[in-house]
Amino acid sequence: MSHSSTPSGRLPLGIVALALLVAAIWGFNFVVIKVGVTGMPPLLLAALRFVLSVFPAIFFVRKPAVSWGKLAAYGLLLGVGEFGFLFTAIKLGAPAGLASIALQSQAFMTAVLAALLFHETVRAKTWMGLLLAAAGLVLLALPERGGAVSLPPLLGAMVLLAALFWAGANLVARAMPGGDALGLMVWSSLFSPLPLFALSLGFEGWPAIQVALGGIAPITIGSLLYLAFLSTLVGYGIWNALIMRHGATKVAPFSLLVPVFSLSSSAIFLGERFTARDGLAAALVLGGLCVHLFWPSRVRRS
Repeated sequence: MSHSSTPSGRLPLGIVALALLVAAIWGFNFVVIKVGVTGMPPLLLAALRFVLSVFPAIFFVRKPAVSWGKLAAYGLLLGVGEFGFLFTAIKLGAPAGLASIALQSQAFMTAVLAALLFHETVRAKTWMGLLLAAAGLVLLALPERGGAVSLPPLLGAMVLLAALFWAGANLVARAMPGGDALGLMVWSSLFSPLPLFALSLGFEGWPAIQVALGGIAPITIGSLLYLAFLSTLVGYGIWNALIMRHGATKVAPFSLLVPVFSLSSSAIFLGERFTARDGLAAALVLGGLCVHLFWPSRVRRS
C-alpha cells in the first residue's frame, strides 16, 4: 500500500521540498569541506567531524539492532576510508564541485563489488551506465590548453578511492536489513575518530594539530558544526524518514541533484571555473548514473 497522500501516487509538494532541502544540504557540504580544510588539516577535520556526530547524539539515538562488528566495519570504511581520502583530496586542490561528480561512481562500484563478492547479477544497463560515467571521468582528467586538468590524476584517484570505500560501506549496510540510517551513522561514528586522529598525527604531525586547535577560527567551527549536525544528523534524519514513509524508489532519485547543488554552490561561493568540457563530463557521469538507476531492465510484455 502506498503511503503517498496523492491519488496519482506522486509525492506531495511538501515532501518534494524536504527531499530538495536534503539534496541542497548535501550538495553545499562540498563547499563546507573546502572551507573547513583551509583552516584545519583534513584528517583532523574528519576526526572532529565524527566526534561531533557521536556526541551528544548517541544519548538520544537508539543503537541499531546490528552487531558491533558491522558498525565498526561501516564506521571504518565510511568515516576513515571515504572521508579521509575525500577531505585530503579537496585539501590538496581537488575542485569541490567536480569531486562531488567523481564520487558518484560509488553507485557503479557498489554494483560491481556486489557481483564479485556476493555473485549478484550486473545487468547490461549497469555496464552501459558505467561506460558513460567512465567516459566522463576520463574527460575530467584530460589536459586543457596549457596542460591544466580539471581533476589531476592523483587527486582523481584519491576521490575514486573515497568512492570505493563508500561502496564497501554500502555493502556492509546491505547486510543490515531494516536498519535505521540515522542510528547507523551515529553509532558507527564511534569507530572513526581514533583512527583518523592516529592518521592525522602520523601524516599531518603534532605541530600542525596544535596550531589548528590552538587558533581555530569561527568559520572552521561553523564548518565542523555543519558537517556533523546539518549534513549528518539533520540530512540523514530527514532522508531516512522520507524513505521509510514514501519508499526508496520515489525518494532516492533526488540524490542525483546533490552534484547539481555542489557544482552551482562551488561556482558561487568558491569561484570554481566550470568549463563547457566540465559540463559535458558531468552530464556523462550523471547520465550514466541515470541509465543505471532508471533504464528498464526488461521490456514488459502485454
